[in-house]
Amino acid sequence: MSHHRAVSTGFAAHAAYAEYAAFAEAMADAVRPLSLGWFRRRLDIEAKADESPVTIADREVETALRARIMQTYPAHGIWGEEFGKTRPDAEFVWSVDPIDGTRSFITGHPLWGTLLALLRNGRPVLGVIDIPATGERWVGMQGDGGGARFNGAPCATSPVAALADATVYATSPDIFSETEFAAFGRVSAATRHRRYGGDCYAYGLLASGHVELVMEAGLQTYDYLALAPVIEAAGGIITDWDGQPLTLASQGRVLAAANPALHRQALALIGRVTV
Repeated sequence: MSHHRAVSTGFAAHAAYAEYAAFAEAMADAVRPLSLGWFRRRLDIEAKADESPVTIADREVETALRARIMQTYPAHGIWGEEFGKTRPDAEFVWSVDPIDGTRSFITGHPLWGTLLALLRNGRPVLGVIDIPATGERWVGMQGDGGGARFNGAPCATSPVAALADATVYATSPDIFSETEFAAFGRVSAATRHRRYGGDCYAYGLLASGHVELVMEAGLQTYDYLALAPVIEAAGGIITDWDGQPLTLASQGRVLAAANPALHRQALALIGRVTV
């Protein structure tokens, strides 16, 4: 696809990362038909340990992604939602969430995605948010002068700098504990709009400047590792609720903002949330 070449040339400052970005996009292209082949079909639903539904598509997509990574970069590690960790101590490790938003997927809602991240020494340096049902894709790379890309074209976060003019997203009120939901309520009460739904799609909307904040809790590492390079390359900021960078050890509370001004205002309203 032509946008692969656009990504590679746009990321020319980091040739090795550009190669990985093109590879990640080629992987996303390859597994789109697998996930779409099961979308809006009746599935036998299993219950995972965290009660998140898992589908045949989840396993097929991750199996295909793992095979491509192991064939092309055998020294790289892999951290996947369905099949766990392979060589997690390698310098480069791929994080794979084959279907982020499984509940959306099995109910026919199109805003689920495939999340790919490349970590170098434990820090995400490349992220891909791919939305197969809509044909949309965001790519971001750490330190890239070309910024983030949406379907091969540059994208950037919103310039809105006041909470009163901002829109905040969360996937669902059910992801929060009582104290977490109170913190989300403090932030959302100060904004213009509060919206639910979207899973990883909301972070893509933030990277393209359509919404200003995403605030979530209870996320797993494979849920958020791909988001950070995209948001940061687009000009935004993404941290935990204490304002710390997201790492493998983060506790799953995520605050993404279009710019540092909004991020500071939201953090001040969140305060300290202990439970």
